[in-house]
Amino acid sequence: MATDTVEQNSEKQTPAKQPPAKQGMSTKSVHAGEDRQKPGDAIADPIFCSSTFTFRTTDDVIDYCEGRSDREEYGRYGNPNERSVERKLAALDCGEAAIVYGSGMAAIVGLLMAKLNAGDEIVFFDQCYHRSREFCSKHLARFGVVTRQVPTGDYDAMEAAINENTRMLVSESPTNPHLTCIDLEQFVALGKAHEVETLIDATLATPYNIQPLEFGVDYVLHSATKYLGGHNDLLAGVIVGSAEALDPVRNLRGIMGAVNSPHNMYLLERGLKTFELRMQRHNANGQAIAEFLESHPRVERVYYPGLKSHPTHEIATQTMRGFGGLVTFTIKDADMRQTANIVDAARIPRIAPSLGGVESLIEQPLVMSYYKCTPEQRASYGIADNMIRMSCGIENTEDLIADLDQALQA
Repeated sequence: MATDTVEQNSEKQTPAKQPPAKQGMSTKSVHAGEDRQKPGDAIADPIFCSSTFTFRTTDDVIDYCEGRSDREEYGRYGNPNERSVERKLAALDCGEAAIVYGSGMAAIVGLLMAKLNAGDEIVFFDQCYHRSREFCSKHLARFGVVTRQVPTGDYDAMEAAINENTRMLVSESPTNPHLTCIDLEQFVALGKAHEVETLIDATLATPYNIQPLEFGVDYVLHSATKYLGGHNDLLAGVIVGSAEALDPVRNLRGIMGAVNSPHNMYLLERGLKTFELRMQRHNANGQAIAEFLESHPRVERVYYPGLKSHPTHEIATQTMRGFGGLVTFTIKDADMRQTANIVDAARIPRIAPSLGGVESLIEQPLVMSYYKCTPEQRASYGIADNMIRMSCGIENTEDLIADLDQALQA
């Protein structure tokens, strides 16, 4: 989408056309949301480094204010790079609209702040990103919003927690770090039966592996920092849903200023071009490494939905195309320090938080995300002292397995 100013000074831009939904993931990743002909006849979108966007005349301003002109006004409300990426992300999730934020947390905060008022309640499945839990239970509570957490996958408990004040049901699928998959049909049925909106954080699955909107979920959240960006070089988040439902969310984002930068949007758009290719390797590496770990004598348990031993394997096979690159496992008869020795011995994956990039990462959830929690709190979250989480990148599978094999000797 080009501004009026750009159109005046270069060739007239051809409006962006979405590839048909029946087209493949890579075709949409490469082309969806972009103008056919771009400024300067470039094949790549230019980076629009502009805080504000000019008008030729006062009448042009009036046309914009009255909705007769589809263009940008001020950087806090939108940017051509952002609009292109939003259209692309909406197409990948088969949604009508998408809103990009400065991070995944900014996205969930933006959605909940736009949809909830004092006295409202939300119901969470309890396996979730710890910062999402903290925001809802600690910060939303300051504004009079009640968060109820129920055991993940217990749909009876979720229904029992719904009351006349409930406004949203929230879950990840798969969850982090246990990779529990949600029966989306049951989840959506609960929301519709009680006229409550539903949100699925599909960061670990991505649009390549799961399409929650196709099941009737109202909103899909992604931390685009992860697989969508794919190169560990940007922060971004996105909410996808219907255009009507997201309109007040976009308006609040413009007030709160939780936008991203044109440079990050360029990086995200470029990363998305190879999205399907990367996900195929992430899926393959995740499956192979999970199978290797499950057969290793030092490994106590592997959490990966692609394994038949995973409690939600059947749900995963019914709802997902592949199972991603994140693998969580525990070490047999190991304490925190013995587990750390294995993490430290790995030579290919780096020790770091996050996931979904081309480089493999490895960490202990106890140390990386839950270090300040009490042992009782960690136990309630299912975070064991001997737990390791590995995000499989796109390195050669055999090299990752060989490296893990030697690390497990530590």
